[in-house]
Amino acid sequence: MIYLVTGGAGFVGSSIAISLKKKYPDSKVIALDNLKRRGSEFNLPRFKQFGVEFIHGDVRNKEDLAVVGPVNSIIECSAEPSVMAGYDSPPDYLIGTNLLGNINCLEFARVYKAGFIMLSTSRVYPYNTINSLSFYETETRFELESVQRIPGSSSMGLTEEFPLVGVRSLYGATKLASELLILEYGDMYGLNVVINRCGILTGPWQFGKVDQGVVVLWVAKHFWKHNLNYIGFGGAGKQVRDILHVNDLFRLIDIQLRNIQKISGNVFNVGGGREISISLNELTQLCEWHTGNTVSIKQIDKNRPADIRIYLTDNSKVTKITGWKPEIAVEDIIKEIVVWIRDHEGQLKGVLG
Repeated sequence: MIYLVTGGAGFVGSSIAISLKKKYPDSKVIALDNLKRRGSEFNLPRFKQFGVEFIHGDVRNKEDLAVVGPVNSIIECSAEPSVMAGYDSPPDYLIGTNLLGNINCLEFARVYKAGFIMLSTSRVYPYNTINSLSFYETETRFELESVQRIPGSSSMGLTEEFPLVGVRSLYGATKLASELLILEYGDMYGLNVVINRCGILTGPWQFGKVDQGVVVLWVAKHFWKHNLNYIGFGGAGKQVRDILHVNDLFRLIDIQLRNIQKISGNVFNVGGGREISISLNELTQLCEWHTGNTVSIKQIDKNRPADIRIYLTDNSKVTKITGWKPEIAVEDIIKEIVVWIRDHEGQLKGVLG
């Protein structure tokens, strides 16, 4: 088997590529990446260590994909992953990578009849509709009420039936547009395609920023004793996300690759779910406990553009069809990230510190 992982030197792409090679050592795994994101270059020695072939290329350029040659499966991880993209900068790179780049990858898949698994996002769901969900407040977090008036929602989170009408940010829009094209390509050209709408993904080797990779960022700020902010929704850090360890995601992708003909055409919500969720307030407590450090956190009441109070993934569909469910608990994720930072402190300080 020959696998192509686009965005292959990014956090998720590199983790998937290395995990594929470790599980299937006789396969050929190719990681294609433009190395735009700071820290992605640290994955190149890891590729060499594990036998992953690296190609320096950009999905926006068809010529870069053509260099790869025939493949059996594509795992599409390339993206400008920031919800804030386009708000404080031109949208060219966002649209070029997330939409036009995806089209180039689809064309590449069509030529070689390759299976196609795309990592989409929970951000395809409109933020105003999410923020209109009924909720209540506890000492440390917001919680969804069990009964909701909006279809596809409950205390367990959002299902794939949640309404898609409304604005969602340019980032979410490019992902949703890509989803529609993927399904059309699958039907028109007989491609086996699967779409995973992922929540927050995390784990070691993620170079987190405020707008993407917040769990690692939070741990790193505590590790190096740098100040933080609670932004929006009262400024108390009660906003909640479910989180998913990248190794749990790989287990799902492995199942999907092995069963892609049976499950082709499916769109799945994929995340940690209610059981593997955390508020910023709770994340702060865990970071303090596992690093031994306390930092100053400024409370800012004003919401950021397109931000949401709470997001939980209802994994019912993906669990029913594939048997997969997340396994790695929140505290185990935080402990692993702390150990990773401590073990690579000198290397990481310039990027995360």
